[in-house]
Amino acid sequence: MSETKNITSVSDSKATSSRSLSEVSEVDTIRISVDLVSAVKRNIGFLRTVSEESHWLYKKPTLFEAIRRYEEVWMPLIAELSDGLIKPPAVIPPLDVEWVWFCHTLNPASYRLYCESRFSKLIGKAAIFDEYNEEYAIMRCRNIWVKQYPNEPFENQVDSDSSEDQFVTNQDLFVEVDRHRLLYENFFSRPYMTETMYLIAARQRYKRFLFMMQKFPEECSSQLVLALDSMLMWITHQVGPARVPALILFHQVLSYPTVYADDLKEMDVDIGKVVRPWETVNGKRVKETKKLWEKTFDEPYEKAGGRLIAPGLDSAQLVKPPVYWEVSDQDVNTKYKSMMPRFLLEVCVFARLNPKMKSMQDDLKNSFLRLQTVRCHGELKLEKHLSEFSYDTWRKVWHLYCEFGTRGVKLDLRCKNTGGCFKSSKKQESVTFPWNDLIRARSLALQKEVHQQLRVFASITPPVQAPYLLKCVPDRVTDNSGAMISDVILRMNQYRPQEGRWLSRTVLDHAGRECFIVRIRVGDGFWRRGGETPLAVKWEDRIIEIREGSWSYVAGSIGKAPEKVIATAAPKHPPEHWQASWHFSTGDELMIKWEPSTSISGLSFYLRNEASPHSSVQLLNGRKLQYEVKRNKGEETQDEEYNHKDEGFVTLVRFTEDDPTGRATALLNWKLLVIELLPEEDAVLALLLCVSILRSVSELRKEDAGSLLIRSRVKEPKMGARDWGSVILDTSSRCDDLSAYVQPWYWNAETVMAPDAKADTFARPLAFNHSPADGGDKLYKRAIIT
Repeated sequence: MSETKNITSVSDSKATSSRSLSEVSEVDTIRISVDLVSAVKRNIGFLRTVSEESHWLYKKPTLFEAIRRYEEVWMPLIAELSDGLIKPPAVIPPLDVEWVWFCHTLNPASYRLYCESRFSKLIGKAAIFDEYNEEYAIMRCRNIWVKQYPNEPFENQVDSDSSEDQFVTNQDLFVEVDRHRLLYENFFSRPYMTETMYLIAARQRYKRFLFMMQKFPEECSSQLVLALDSMLMWITHQVGPARVPALILFHQVLSYPTVYADDLKEMDVDIGKVVRPWETVNGKRVKETKKLWEKTFDEPYEKAGGRLIAPGLDSAQLVKPPVYWEVSDQDVNTKYKSMMPRFLLEVCVFARLNPKMKSMQDDLKNSFLRLQTVRCHGELKLEKHLSEFSYDTWRKVWHLYCEFGTRGVKLDLRCKNTGGCFKSSKKQESVTFPWNDLIRARSLALQKEVHQQLRVFASITPPVQAPYLLKCVPDRVTDNSGAMISDVILRMNQYRPQEGRWLSRTVLDHAGRECFIVRIRVGDGFWRRGGETPLAVKWEDRIIEIREGSWSYVAGSIGKAPEKVIATAAPKHPPEHWQASWHFSTGDELMIKWEPSTSISGLSFYLRNEASPHSSVQLLNGRKLQYEVKRNKGEETQDEEYNHKDEGFVTLVRFTEDDPTGRATALLNWKLLVIELLPEEDAVLALLLCVSILRSVSELRKEDAGSLLIRSRVKEPKMGARDWGSVILDTSSRCDDLSAYVQPWYWNAETVMAPDAKADTFARPLAFNHSPADGGDKLYKRAIIT
């Protein structure tokens, strides 16, 4: 405890500010007449709609028609409605026209020239931030549109798959729109980007960028490269809409494009010197931007949620984060009180040597910086030699994704003892960056000094909900009531024999909390010394049930399952051409087929729901779509090893009207009984699928495919030692000895899910001494394998 207090006091005393009070006031004089925070939320929602729900907008027939409608109908209409008004009318055009308008305004010079040449004025946009007013503005626009153009449908009715010859009325505008088609997917799809605290910090960084350009115009002779957060603000600043003062009525709103032009004119900033999203950049421009930012503010230019990108790269070349982190509109699992949401945040740590320590260069060779989390991953030790850092510039040391439960990161400055081994070293000083302190910081970042030798800069993104992580671990056999087979329970029941036998699995979440109990019915009857033993139940009675909650322990690890049964799965005789079939209490029916000649990869699945005969769900073999593991160069020929790692995985993909191409909502490993699922996917359905597939595969292959015959508890890694999913290292952070426990679990599933610290123990046969009261091995082999 005393050590923690000392670290905290050192951290507080060493915290430094990057700018003086005069610099703060100078940046705050940069005036932006746009409510960027509200506008970004609206624009990201719009971009997401276009990207995820309106794929037809990307097809040429639809886009050509949208451009025609924009030029021939919308722009003349909005120009007429704006006549005599100081502020633009509160109307929103159809989605296809709005998309063209949005992209056109991303090139302010071109848009201004277009408007002035056609209408002799700049056409503005209305500021509409809430859903109610948006619906009103669309309805109002529809009424005006139908009245003014009765022969022109309000919605784009062109067949997007039409093969007829098409021509575009404005080729330049087509190019402008087409180059922005991946704007959301490549740059602004991170789930934290609509969080208010992130946007406030991003707005401040954007203002500082404009201040830098204003203060050093001579040094901004070449194009500067925007970080991701500042780019988001800049794009929104261009396309609007403008801030609405509280006393202005809804139909009286400011004209955006003129506001943007006036803001730049007042600041005397040449924004043309900024690289646009579709332009390529080179390393020289990136270095110049970093150098100028560090000169102005004495802190690193990049930060968590504000990485530097090369915008001109093809989307396939862009480095994707190692975590599948999608925006989810709903969490269907809130109905399960036993499940707790998981929150994730992005972390970046930079370091820079103190110039006054140059005379002690020799000491740097023996010193290194160690990163650890405050909680959840006690075994984590990421280390970097101080000799890798610089006196002249900030160096990115680590880029991580951490669960909020880790509470923060601790950095130790250590000096290795003679012999050159990290393991033999002495701690010189520590600083801690708690997540709560970083969240309270205005910029979501803090800077601290360590032992007067170096400065460390840590930044985070706001914590947002991440996918659930669930795993089933072996547990004791239970009776029909849910009580574990044990002498303890027998004595509590006054030695009345326990009836029935069920294989049991405990479902743990990412933090090791018990969420559900999964049970598979195996036998019926009693066990008594002297000969009476449980008998296997009929095939159709070998059901699977899921109970919500944790065990009620009565003595040590002996307990009773919760009473509430929330779902069941019953085996059925499969239809023709299928080899196994299950009926779920959720209304779903699963059918399974396996071609033995093609090994495990020959598994086929079909999932349908009685209420929806036309299946909108697919189960794909392996790690597919967003869960696909990208192979490095030289690994393309190692198909056998890759297929082995893919064995047991099934990707659950949902198709909707808004997402006809499908979206992965869960990744299952039926062999290890491990699940990762988005909040919008039902955890109980995923568990039923996982256990049912394992049951069927074991029966079809006539072998225990997933250690179902284990009937006692297996020792799990101690909680807090290396909690799975608690820390993920970004691919940009180089590490000589990268542990599987700081990578996504499905990259090396068998290693991460091993029951002890040794990766190979999971592959070896496990020996267990089962009680005769369980019913004997033959009972379970007959129920699971035959």
